[in-house]
Amino acid sequence: MSGRAQLMWDEAVTGYDFGAGHPMDPVRLELTRRLVGALGLDRELEVVAARPAGESTLRLVHREDYIDAVKAASADPRSADGSYGLGTVDDPAFAGMHEASALIAGQSVAAAEAVWRGDAAHAVNFAGGLHHAMPGGAAGFCVYNDAALAIARLLELGAERVAYVDVDVHHGDGVQAAFWEDPRVLTISLHEHPRTLFPQTGWPQETGAGAAEGTAVNVALPAGTGDAGWVRAFHAVVPELLAEFRPQVVVSQHGADTHFEDPLAHLAVSLDAQRAVQTACHELAHEHAEGKWVALGGGGYAVVDVVPRSWTHLVGIAAGRPVDPETVIPEGWRQEVFARTRQLGPLRMTDGRWPVAWSAWEEGYDPADRLDQAVLATRRAVFPLRGLLV
Repeated sequence: MSGRAQLMWDEAVTGYDFGAGHPMDPVRLELTRRLVGALGLDRELEVVAARPAGESTLRLVHREDYIDAVKAASADPRSADGSYGLGTVDDPAFAGMHEASALIAGQSVAAAEAVWRGDAAHAVNFAGGLHHAMPGGAAGFCVYNDAALAIARLLELGAERVAYVDVDVHHGDGVQAAFWEDPRVLTISLHEHPRTLFPQTGWPQETGAGAAEGTAVNVALPAGTGDAGWVRAFHAVVPELLAEFRPQVVVSQHGADTHFEDPLAHLAVSLDAQRAVQTACHELAHEHAEGKWVALGGGGYAVVDVVPRSWTHLVGIAAGRPVDPETVIPEGWRQEVFARTRQLGPLRMTDGRWPVAWSAWEEGYDPADRLDQAVLATRRAVFPLRGLLV
């Protein structure tokens, strides 16, 4: 295995652009890439521009009629078929939509291939993590589900157990749906409770079907959950499940929209807690999957202050050179931020909450606490199905 991590990057991924005023502003990708460079992480990585996912790869997850609909809308956005979720407020059609979406998917698929074959220790595609796209439709700003496609490619290459860990504020519904009946894939999603946030799925009782019962895991967190509760919930569920499942590869999705500044959700997580969970995913991949780790981006709509810093931390962790939270951000990058957005960029790589304090589940829980109630609901729904104690 190569000692170097791969960063999947092609400037053309910024063509995934739903237009002015849409929350999914591609500037968040550009600014992340520039911050990675400004902090010198390029020297620790192999930067790779992979080919777009071809139609045979897309069909590993998506229906042929849906792919055809995306292509048609891409060629003529005015003809978008709303029955496929295209041309909606969430997923406006735009020229070149198929090409940009397939390119992002291709980066995630190539990342999975590199990690599986041992060409890279870890691989990051922060443009990916588009976890809401369904086999037959677009949803939630997502056209092709690159996370599900990466997992499907791993299975095609011979993987027998793949763990998917999703810490986006929204439920990873599209990935769960893709592998709902596949016992080879364990999907774990920590997200804001479906009562208060799109897509209104991800209840603890959603546990998979048939031979795959117990391979879908959902932790529905109460609105307002902050650092201590979020990190506690992660460690109360994820490590035990990965130890039992024994994945050969860990694929994780790191949407930055759990942050307290995010305009589209209601958790209160800091950049520092996001970094702590990124670090935990890296360590768990080494502990349970021989270090085979594919890390993806996802949501995140505080596009200047939060997303670039969060995903730069992710890249640094994967590269083996984690960025000290107290690191001062280079002035040149802040000037570029202002030139591009007329916003002032952050000064340091922290929200001032490092190190993050949290209490381990093993130390005891409070059945009257809303966060602990959420964790208990998940453990009660899933752990017995996997032979684990609640």
